[in-house]
Amino acid sequence: MQRTALIVGVSGVIGNALSEHLLGQGWTVYGLSRGRTPVASGCIPIAADLTRPDELRAALGELQVKNVFFTAWSRQANEKENIRVNGAIVRNVLEAVGPALSGGHVALVTGLKHYLGPFEAYATGAVPITPFREEQGRQPVDNFYYAQEDELFAAAARHGFGWSVHRPHTIIGYAVGNAMNMGVTLAAYASLCREHGEPFVFPGSAAQWDGLTDMTGAGLLARHLAWSAEAPGARDEDFNVVNGDVFRWKWLWPRLADYFGIEAAPFDGTVRPLAERMQGAAPQWAALAQKYQLREASLDRLASWWHTDADLGRPMEVLADMTKSRKAGFTDYQSTPDSFVELFQRLEAEKLIPPVPGGAPAR
Repeated sequence: MQRTALIVGVSGVIGNALSEHLLGQGWTVYGLSRGRTPVASGCIPIAADLTRPDELRAALGELQVKNVFFTAWSRQANEKENIRVNGAIVRNVLEAVGPALSGGHVALVTGLKHYLGPFEAYATGAVPITPFREEQGRQPVDNFYYAQEDELFAAAARHGFGWSVHRPHTIIGYAVGNAMNMGVTLAAYASLCREHGEPFVFPGSAAQWDGLTDMTGAGLLARHLAWSAEAPGARDEDFNVVNGDVFRWKWLWPRLADYFGIEAAPFDGTVRPLAERMQGAAPQWAALAQKYQLREASLDRLASWWHTDADLGRPMEVLADMTKSRKAGFTDYQSTPDSFVELFQRLEAEKLIPPVPGGAPAR
């Protein structure tokens, strides 16, 4: 039976990895985005504004797919607007394709802010004990993830499809122009440090430096999403999804520095946000791009300082439990250092960062 999928947000870090994985497995893949960034070879692009129901109906009304993957969100000025806009995105897409989805599956990617709360109320309430488990449920705060879930559940009841919700931690993966991309941000930062002979300074908190944490490789998340579309044990369930290893940044940070052949600065407990320190870095990157003939001269298309600062500046330990996925049959694993190395090597091969002499693995 032909497997068909619509990926909402196909050009982002998750959508890109998912499209490559599904295409490699023989799926027919339609990719919905604003049409500003190229999609994976073999993906059928569809350009539309997710906030415009009429435009989506025109673009998707004749589409016959049995699987939809939501991998996009639109950042707004506050959480009330996040709820309005991002809840409507899920509703608009599912109203356009819902009749074709009977008996199919829709997967929604959210994240660990399900447990932590949104950025404007980040960890201000009673954060659940770590590692986070799905049974801990929702926090008593406004959160656009909850609005997206509610739209998903309502559409599933109307149109008769199964659903799954996926909660990754910080994602390591390839994308250009992505609003939340720590891996590419750190690669750009390290490249600037190497070019100017500056130390690689950890920007975050002592809690993150010393505490245990985990991350999610985009490839592993893609495999988790594909699994959920066909596994009986994944139907109508929510899942955390992380690589399966844990680490401390004080162990990993110098290994990332070693990969780029730069010095990791000693950490003294002071938070030094990248958003403040890199305010003048755009012209430096433009000069770097010209020197090495890189494909992207705009640092804003590569680095998301604010998001990396938010993740590395957390005042508490953050990690997630994968027991529910394991019991349901998903037993995949990904090394977090390997995730970074694979990303850095791809960025170099795609001429998005300068050549890395040696490029020793961050074991």
